[in-house]
Amino acid sequence: MKKLDLPMLLLATLVISMFVLTGIAIAFRNIWFVLLFIVLGVAFMGYGLSLKRKRK
Repeated sequence: MKKLDLPMLLLATLVISMFVLTGIAIAFRNIWFVLLFIVLGVAFMGYGLSLKRKRK
């Protein structure tokens, strides 16, 4: 069984929560929060992909 990579798991959870918050912001019709959460989600995802690329 492989060891659990906790920092990457937390980062993936953070990315998912940003996109969930984007959906909530759409429901509240607040364009500023929609843009903020989309930008943060993409930024965290890019950071996670760059970390994964550096590890290999």
